[in-house]
Amino acid sequence: MDSIECVVIGAGAVGLAVARALAGRRHEVLILEATDAVGTGVSARNSEVIHAGIYYPAGSLKARFCVAGREQLYPFCQRTGVEHRCCGKLIVATVPEQVEDLLTIQAAAQSNGVALELLTEDEVHELEPALRCSAALLSPLTGIIDSHGYVQALLADAENDGALLALRSRVARLWLETSSVLIGINDEERPSLRTKFVINCASLHATAVAASIEGFPLRHIPKAYFARGHYFSMSSRPPFRHLIYPIPEPGGLGIHLTLDLAGQARFGPDVEWVDEIDYSVSMTRAGKFYGAIRRFWPELPDGQLIPAYAGIRPKISGPGEPAADFRIDGPAQHGVAGIVHLFGIESPGLTASLAIADYVAEMIA
Repeated sequence: MDSIECVVIGAGAVGLAVARALAGRRHEVLILEATDAVGTGVSARNSEVIHAGIYYPAGSLKARFCVAGREQLYPFCQRTGVEHRCCGKLIVATVPEQVEDLLTIQAAAQSNGVALELLTEDEVHELEPALRCSAALLSPLTGIIDSHGYVQALLADAENDGALLALRSRVARLWLETSSVLIGINDEERPSLRTKFVINCASLHATAVAASIEGFPLRHIPKAYFARGHYFSMSSRPPFRHLIYPIPEPGGLGIHLTLDLAGQARFGPDVEWVDEIDYSVSMTRAGKFYGAIRRFWPELPDGQLIPAYAGIRPKISGPGEPAADFRIDGPAQHGVAGIVHLFGIESPGLTASLAIADYVAEMIA
């Protein structure tokens, strides 16, 4: 049976960042990825936004890691050549009654150390003539990133420090021993790998991986919820230079306009609670998108929206419940040596990934 010090389950942005942090600290690391490529799940199906750290409760892991991760992410992209742009975003009040909501968001951001500038309708019009709103918050630190390039850069750093990647290696079952964990891969009935530390970064499958550990206390595994978000692109170039966000809605940040690095627009995500992982996008949802977008861009022409893709958010809070914080559970939380679970790593997980990785590496140390 092969042995290795650390096994990271999942090769998305967070899993690769964790592997990079561990390998950089001279740990022996193996990354197990169930699919045939890295970064094809949640990391590839999002808005590719570098978040400033605005919406999250002060002191929460989301707030702390988003701010710290963003502060690391821009220099990382510059050093490694990952395409990105700090374009800024506007959070808009489309009616006067929402201006009070902007003030609440501004105060929450300030408590996280993030400064937002409140703009009047005229000031917004100077920045974005096509945008209609009563007021807006300007977030100058928000940006966009090539998520594929990012995961490739994380992998390159990790491999340069000795980490190994095994694709098409689904973790099927785990067994606890006194000072190690045994792992069964794919359809193996017996374990083929022994490790001292398992870091569960399986994202959408994190709770299922936790439940597959024989003897792990089930009371420490949260219930998983899936929120599908659909995205639409458009057939012409948009008249905007900033990202445009509405007031947040339950389960997400509302249907917003983001830009890719070529300047093309995409809209989304909406929120649809689903019971299984399904990435289909129906044109029947376009009507809702047109209505939401025209609240801040009334001149959006008919026939512009094209179904693009969908993503699934790995939530640990369900419909009608307050949004859960990230959960990073080690032995201090669940009492099982050698196991670290990352649950509910949804947005702003990509932005926060480098800070999350440092936190996990300190837990292992």
